[in-house]
Formats: sequence, structure tokens, C-alpha cells
Amino acid sequence: MSAESHPVIVAIVGATASGKTGLSLDLAERLGGEIVNTDAMQVYRGMDIGTAKLPPTERRGIAHHLLDRLDVTETATVADFQVWAREAIAEIRARGNTPVLVGGSALYTRAILDRFEFPGTDESVRRELEEELARAGHVALHQRLRDLDAEAAAKIPRENGRRIVRALEVIALTGRPYSASLPTPTYADPRTVQIGVDIDRPTLDARIATRVRQMYADGLVEEAERLDLRFERARTASRAIGYHDAAAHLGGEITRDEAIARTQAATRRFARRQDGWFRKDPRVSWVRFDDPDRVEHALREVAALDRSQTPEQGGPL
Repeated sequence: MSAESHPVIVAIVGATASGKTGLSLDLAERLGGEIVNTDAMQVYRGMDIGTAKLPPTERRGIAHHLLDRLDVTETATVADFQVWAREAIAEIRARGNTPVLVGGSALYTRAILDRFEFPGTDESVRRELEEELARAGHVALHQRLRDLDAEAAAKIPRENGRRIVRALEVIALTGRPYSASLPTPTYADPRTVQIGVDIDRPTLDARIATRVRQMYADGLVEEAERLDLRFERARTASRAIGYHDAAAHLGGEITRDEAIARTQAATRRFARRQDGWFRKDPRVSWVRFDDPDRVEHALREVAALDRSQTPEQGGPL
């Protein structure tokens, strides 16, 4: 297959619980596609309930990629994910199929779709910053990041010590703001379209509340118990929303209702950050979550991209 005839890359983006998974399956069926997971936590085996991972029986026979790839004790960086996802996309397109990306990890999606070269790393600098994080706490390091790069600090939550450390490491190594190394809004392959799922906040909040209650009914506490010992060695997977609350309930620190309420609140905050990130990208075409014609609208965006491009504009990642 020539480069110019490769199928379009389709990415479904938006807030958690907005309905991205259903739309991705519908589009994959209509386009002859395969799903590529872009959720940073669904790559881990055993983290099923807490990450809302779609069970195999509900995948409609559609091939899914980048699910259950790692043990929770392993670490997947954004750079790792970029390599894996781009390899999966290339293999899917080589088969003549359409890659349909879906997941709520905005930075991972941008790293896959956009021109993004990762700065290097230095173990000694990283170790020193991690030791300081343990000693001084994430609030103090976040303040230092704000002093050095206010733009990056505004995008990184104060509780995300790992990303704060990475930002400070890049600043130390490059002498430039960390924000200067973030992806530019230019697709690595112009045959790319992003479809955003638009949902109003009250409806989304209600859906999040229902989803979290269902997670507990489905056994989130038991899943957290199974993962507990291995989570102690997990730098990335242990940051997943919900598991610490479930573990706190398991340890008798909080009630089940308190754990549910905490997870609901954390998920709402996460959903707002997701929505804010994707809303800033003017390339995203939005469809209403409850529009009965949302699949047709999305298909028209894909077809419009195909028609608008001359052969030499296309090309694989």
C-alpha cells in the first residue's frame, strides 16, 4: 500500500464517562477499524474495574491494542506509549484498516498524534529530585516549578509528583522551560482527525457518580486488594484514580460511602482537566454525546479530510 493511500487516523477524545468508548466501537465497525487504547492506565493488567476497561465480551469482535500490556510493577512513560501506539497504528494501516484511537489521557494522545520529540533524561538529576519530593513534598516542588515555568505548573496538578519531577528534570537538563518541550499542535501525519464527545457538565457529573458506584458494586475494593502489594512498587499505575480510596476503605480508614464520594470528586476534577485540555485544541470536531446522528457526523469529518487532501499530503506516522 502506498503512503498516500493509508487510511485516516481517527482519535476519539473528551472527558471520562462522556461516551467515547461507544462512539469508537461504532466508528470502528463502520470504517473497518481497529481500536488503539490511549488511556495511560488501561495498559496495565489487572486494573480492569477501576479504569473502566472494556471487557473482551463487549468489544464486538474488534481488535484492541495497548490493553493489558504491562504488569502494575512496570512503568510506562509517555515516550514508551508513543512508540507502542505509533507501531500499532502503522501495522493497522498496513492491513488496510483504520486505526481508531480512544482514551482520556490527553498528553498521551497529543504525543501520539502530534510532532513531539522527547527531551533526554538523567538518572542522577531524576534521583535527586525524587529524593527532594519525598523530603519536601509535592506542594513545595510544584511551587518551584511555578517559579521556573508558570505555564507548565498551570498544566500539572500539584498532587502529580511524577510529572513535577519530570518537568524540573527537563528544565535542569535543557535550560529551557518545560512547556517549550510539549507537543506542538501539528499532526505528525496530516491524515488525522480528532472527534470530541461534547457533554454538559451536570449530565457528566451524574454519569461519573453512577459509574463510580457501579465500580464499587462490581468489586473495585477487591481489585484494589489484589493489587495492593504490587502497587507498592508501581510508580505509574499506583496513580490511577480510585484505588487509593478503595484501599483506604479496605484498611478501615474511611467508610465505603466516603471512598465512593472521594473517587467521584477526583474523577470530576480529572474530567474537567480533560475537557479543558481538549477544548483548547481547535482541530477537534465535536459531536454531542446524545446526538442520534453522532456517528454520521463523525464519518462526515473523516470523509471530508479524505476529500480535502491531495495524495502527496498523506503519509504514515
